Amino acid sequence: MRIISGKLKGSSLYMPKNKTTRPLKDIVRESVFNLLKHSNKISFKIEKSHILDLYSGTGSFGLECLSRQAQNVYFVEKERNAVEFLEKNIGKFQLNNKTKIFISDVLKIIEQKKITEKKFDLIFCDPPFENSNINKLIELIENNNLLKKTGIIILHRNKATNDKLPEYFNIVEERIYGISKIIFGKFLT
Repeated sequence: MRIISGKLKGSSLYMPKNKTTRPLKDIVRESVFNLLKHSNKISFKIEKSHILDLYSGTGSFGLECLSRQAQNVYFVEKERNAVEFLEKNIGKFQLNNKTKIFISDVLKIIEQKKITEKKFDLIFCDPPFENSNINKLIELIENNNLLKKTGIIILHRNKATNDKLPEYFNIVEERIYGISKIIFGKFLT
């Protein structure tokens, strides 16, 4: 696992040897960032953006954002083993001043309004594939006003998953990569 582009390009990430976390594969991450940059449907600038990385694991998505000049990234992860590697990765690249880690269940931390100091330009959601609370997650993000009006949500799901998403969540782009499905969406205003 490595950083694909930006100021940290080619840098390797610390990863646990066990399989409790499912990292976003380099090829999928690269495709996501290509779509963010080049898709006419999405039109997103990563530079100076505020990112919320939910179910962040060891942080590969958020760290990629920082490498590409995002302003800051908030990480939310409940698995202590993954958080240890996330902390090591942040320390390795000396990014402590651009990051904040919340060690908690994602739904719980949003319900308890622990993330309130800012709205985000991009929210990346990479829950375990068996997680069936996606509708509730989207509702919590909307109800707690975590996403800017022009912001985008990216969901990483198993391609076989058929989540029922709220009607106000507009799917802008959807792509399949191997067993992964990447959904880019915005809230209808």
